[in-house]
Amino acid sequence: MRGDFRRFTWANGVTQLGTQVTVVALPLTALLALEAGGFELGLLSAAQMVAFLVIGLPAGVWVDRARRRPILVWADLARGVALLTVPAAAWLGVLTLPHLYAVALVLGVGTVFFDVAQMSFLPAIVPKEGLERANGRLEVTRQMSVLVGPGLGGWLVTALTAPFALLADALGYVVSGLLLAGVRAQGRRGPAEERGRGWRSEVAEGIAFVVRDPVLRRIAIGGALTRLGLGAGAVGSPLYLVAELGVGATAYGLLLSASAVGALAGAPLAARLAARWGVGPTLYGSALATMALYLPALATGPGWRLLTFPVFSALAGAAAVVFNIAQLSHRQRITPERLLGRVNASMRFLMWGAMPLGGLAGGALGEWLGGYAAFAAGIAGVALSYLAVVLAPGITRAAAR
Repeated sequence: MRGDFRRFTWANGVTQLGTQVTVVALPLTALLALEAGGFELGLLSAAQMVAFLVIGLPAGVWVDRARRRPILVWADLARGVALLTVPAAAWLGVLTLPHLYAVALVLGVGTVFFDVAQMSFLPAIVPKEGLERANGRLEVTRQMSVLVGPGLGGWLVTALTAPFALLADALGYVVSGLLLAGVRAQGRRGPAEERGRGWRSEVAEGIAFVVRDPVLRRIAIGGALTRLGLGAGAVGSPLYLVAELGVGATAYGLLLSASAVGALAGAPLAARLAARWGVGPTLYGSALATMALYLPALATGPGWRLLTFPVFSALAGAAAVVFNIAQLSHRQRITPERLLGRVNASMRFLMWGAMPLGGLAGGALGEWLGGYAAFAAGIAGVALSYLAVVLAPGITRAAAR
């Protein structure tokens, strides 16, 4: 299984690197190449995330019914092909905002299936006692991508223009798909009797598991509020930093990479902290630290903000990554294998489904009050979302089982 996990890790790193390039290049394609405004950027962000609302729950049923490795491979290939159409359309001079919205929708659908299958597939590759360490390694590769990807994306936008920078992500998805195709483990299919049930009853079983568990329930509420803030911030960041403050594409990408610096330090610590203090105290302490570290980024004037934002973002990133690794490993450990797809899909639906609403809210704030309003609302929303865990000290006992 060690070789399988190595391929799995490399595929994750390649995919994440390309995704971070797209985080920069896709909105800048709309902003710079097509002169999109705040509302159009909000629609683009919502289009990429709306799949979590529309197909997030049925995707969990599909993942539990089918082999998980082929889902990962096809999701990668579909996203790669969709991205290739953007530079092709730009080269032909026919690129439009509706085209970008369609590509964003395909990316969202592929991401829903890939993320749910990936989280559900990992326990088939590593033993349960190694989940924190495995998730920590995956998080290191992701954060390395967050550290390098936005800066690389900004440089590619400068060197090639935004539409052609997306070629890097398209290539990344293809490479990831090939790596995953070499993984020997397949992931189980659901029992035949379950595959014959109606999908609504299967969806309800996954949601019920999340709602009944006090730890997962709190994490889902906080995660939804976090993604609401991230959705607003995804619109507010380019509007404020690029359009209002005049930050260049390369510098913009580097600013977005700041949280990864801290996360790289925090990811290897998650397994040690959980082993030393337990999952519950690790969840509670990292949530409190994340909330306390994000808010000071808003307490300075515009001139200092460009200096303080990356500093506090890096510190908060270290605490947030510990929280994320602890909660995901806890979920994978306590969930029956036959329910993993549906429980992960339910968590994704409840959390990530709020992101399109945040994108639309950020777009509206940007049009009405300017880019800084959307930017500040995003940071404040992410910080305050951790109150869902911080206000429940009993979570330390509930997560101890």
